[in-house]
Amino acid sequence: MKLTEDFNLEPLVVKDASSLYSLMVSNVERFQLFLPKTLAQNMTLEDSRVYILKKNDEHKTKSQFTFAIKEKLTNSIAGLIILKNIHKDILQAEFAYCISEQFAGKRLTSIAVSKVIQFANKELALSRFQIIAHKTNAGSAKVALNNNYTWSKTLIDEFTPEGQSSLNMELYELSIE
Repeated sequence: MKLTEDFNLEPLVVKDASSLYSLMVSNVERFQLFLPKTLAQNMTLEDSRVYILKKNDEHKTKSQFTFAIKEKLTNSIAGLIILKNIHKDILQAEFAYCISEQFAGKRLTSIAVSKVIQFANKELALSRFQIIAHKTNAGSAKVALNNNYTWSKTLIDEFTPEGQSSLNMELYELSIE
C-alpha cells in the first residue's frame, strides 16, 4: 500500500530481517519501555528472521497483522504497525506501532494506522479499534487523535515494564460505521 511518495506499507518478508534488526537495535532506548516484547524478539539478525516467519504465520491465520513502513528508495524499514488482540466476535482490534527516531514527526505512523484501519474494516469486517498509550508518550497519543480516536479512560496498572512498577495507560477508541 502506498503511504506517501517516499513510503509504502507492506507485510514483512524474510528478506526484511536485516532492516528490521537494524531498526530495532538503532532504536533500543526509544522502544524498550513500550515495545519490549517486539524489541526482545529482534535483538539478533536470526531473531528477526524467526520473528518475520512467525508474523507471516499470524497473517495467514488472521490472528495478528504486522506491517512494515518501508522507505521506497532504500527498501529499509522505518517502522512497524501491528494489528493485534483481534476479537472477531466483537469486531475489535488493538494497534501497536513504532517508528524510527529518524522518521518521527512526519505523520507516517498516523497515515499507516489509517491505512490498516481501512484494511481491517474491509478485509476483516472490524469496526472498533483501540490504542493504549502512556500519558508521557505524546507521539502515540497524537497518532490516535490524528485518526479521530477519542480518549475513553485511564486503565489502572495496565502495563508493567520489565523490572519496574506497573503503569496506568490511556485508552483511545475508534468506532466506524
